[in-house]
Amino acid sequence: MSKLVIVESPAKAKTIKKYLGSGYEVVASMGHIRDLNPSRLSVDIKKKFAPKYEIIKGKEKLVDDLVRLAKKSDYVYLATDPDREGEAISWHLAYLLGLDLNDTNRVTFNEITATGVQNGMAAPRQIDINLVNAQQARRILDRLVGYKLSPFLSQKIRKGLSAGRVQSVAVRIVVDRENQIRAFRPEEYWSIDAKFIPKGSRRAFPASFYGNAEGKIKITTGEQAQQLLDAMKDAQPFIEKLRHGTRKRQPAPPFITSTLQQEASRKLGFQSKRTMKVAQELYEGIEIEDMGAVGLITYMRTDSLRLSEDALSAAEDYIKGTWGEKYLPSGGPRHFKSRANAQDGHEAIRPTTIDLTPAKVKNSLTPDQYKLYKLIWERFIACQMAECIHKTTQADINVGGYLFKASGYRIDFDGYTVLYVESSDTEEEKESELPPLEKDMPLKVKEMVPNQHFTQPPARYTEASLIKAMEEYGIGRPSTYAATISTITSRGYVKREAKTLFPTELGEVTTKLMEDKFPKIVNVKFTAQMEQNLDTVEEGTYGWVELLTDFYGDFDKTLKAVKEEMKGVKIELEEDKTDLICEKCGKPMVVKFGRYGRFIACSGYPDCKNIVKMINKIGVDCPKCGGDVIVRKSKKGREFYGCSNYPNCDFVSWNQPTAERCPQCGGVLFKKKGKQPKLFCTAEGCGYSRDDDTEEAVITQEAVVSK
Repeated sequence: MSKLVIVESPAKAKTIKKYLGSGYEVVASMGHIRDLNPSRLSVDIKKKFAPKYEIIKGKEKLVDDLVRLAKKSDYVYLATDPDREGEAISWHLAYLLGLDLNDTNRVTFNEITATGVQNGMAAPRQIDINLVNAQQARRILDRLVGYKLSPFLSQKIRKGLSAGRVQSVAVRIVVDRENQIRAFRPEEYWSIDAKFIPKGSRRAFPASFYGNAEGKIKITTGEQAQQLLDAMKDAQPFIEKLRHGTRKRQPAPPFITSTLQQEASRKLGFQSKRTMKVAQELYEGIEIEDMGAVGLITYMRTDSLRLSEDALSAAEDYIKGTWGEKYLPSGGPRHFKSRANAQDGHEAIRPTTIDLTPAKVKNSLTPDQYKLYKLIWERFIACQMAECIHKTTQADINVGGYLFKASGYRIDFDGYTVLYVESSDTEEEKESELPPLEKDMPLKVKEMVPNQHFTQPPARYTEASLIKAMEEYGIGRPSTYAATISTITSRGYVKREAKTLFPTELGEVTTKLMEDKFPKIVNVKFTAQMEQNLDTVEEGTYGWVELLTDFYGDFDKTLKAVKEEMKGVKIELEEDKTDLICEKCGKPMVVKFGRYGRFIACSGYPDCKNIVKMINKIGVDCPKCGGDVIVRKSKKGREFYGCSNYPNCDFVSWNQPTAERCPQCGGVLFKKKGKQPKLFCTAEGCGYSRDDDTEEAVITQEAVVSK
């Protein structure tokens, strides 16, 4: 007889089994095993919102196997993930396996290492029913909103639409930004940029016009800029004032879920879903050469910046041994303060074993795993290193009574930047080191030119900046950011072009309807308050049934009133219309959305069932037969390029063919996308390639009658 340990994934089971050894059977539940039926509401509103859970379709045999293993085991430990969702899975397992909820059989692992597993097994506890109730409340809340609102949206806008408590707010954030951009009116302004050369030097340095002794002068027209240039034309520039100082730059804190997703997007180009998939693999365990399965990072769904004393001590030893004691912070190990509403259930995301450097484990990891592990490892080590010290210089330059300002710095001590520097969503103004300058030093003007500028609208969101906004607003929680963005893009409310997120017409129309009729659902403050209410359920100070009762009464009343008000009303989307006329019955053709994407159908359906399919041309001839190259999608949704004459022509490529020919051999040049796009030739023995600075091919959509 043995002890049974149930975790969520086979990879995690394999790693934990290694640490527990004989006497333990470790198996996986494969995630959730019981849930609300997807095709019914499955919530009895009249009976205090009682959920009607069912075994997830396809998992019946797995549950039978778990029941059989539990019956023949001496003891059962529930070791699902250490968060609300994991707690709920353990609760469902306890119900199905007939376990006593008063038993201390719940164990959690912040890290899948020998120490982490031993510590978890040494401190079993009861299932935390408050955590379970918080997860139940979220699940039922989302089901009520989705199940009640989605049919309404499908009826009024387009069949198959869905609404979500968090996703609808995320779409609104993107739509609001687009409306800000449209409403923005640029204002003209001018700058005067100069380059000066110190006496006895050949090295020029840049400076920008500021104003005069009375203060800053705003230049609004080209005429004003020219008048200032004329006034300074014959003046002798000189250094009027010099200020020397010291600037200290502190390292960024260790990663939490949101900042990991943001930095992986900026530095690696990973979408949030990809980041969390790879992080899950690193947490659960990787087969490392000569070591077996090892969990490389701590739990990756966290909003806490707390770090264990053991981790801080290990980081200190590593930094001292690698760079020397001067690279340690003078005040001892750094501790970071979490946000006010952080749950603090886990540590920040960090490597579990400092000595397992990215270089040591590289050969055991996939490229994605290596890139993300390197990012996490370097960020953690850097957060415990000394600050970077800049020696700064600021110069005021007098030109005929007018002032120019120049600033620069030199690195006095690199500190943490020897290893890692955080990225930014915006371009930072670059400073460089100034040449040696002295007060009253005469200067020579190398150039002084006026430049016209216009104020810019706020930038559209990227995945990184949207996650940051959701975190700042208090929308969602660490486990929901990636899923929310994946949902709003896959369902067509938001589209992604390169890294930028745009609302589609569908997203804008849906948001407008929700704002008009269901303002609370898409209200940022209301949704943030609901997240806080769920936190209080977790704390045991707010009943989950009470939370649902408080929400549902007003929601149901509003929904009934809106349905009555909009009876017979149908909202048409511009993107649903086409200029095509049905060749069979003469009625207009409209765009529809089906299981396999967009297609064109007769508006007279069901009387006329004429269907036309969409093709996306890129305006390039097929290298094999001269037909049109079009964009296609694989079964997994990945885009590739193929010939419209398929199956008669079998041309296919992951890389985009272009209309440009190779200057060496005359072959077709293909475009490889990425951070540094390349044009390259595929002809055997050619090898030509160069950086690509051309614009993206224009994709045109055309209708082709289906055969």
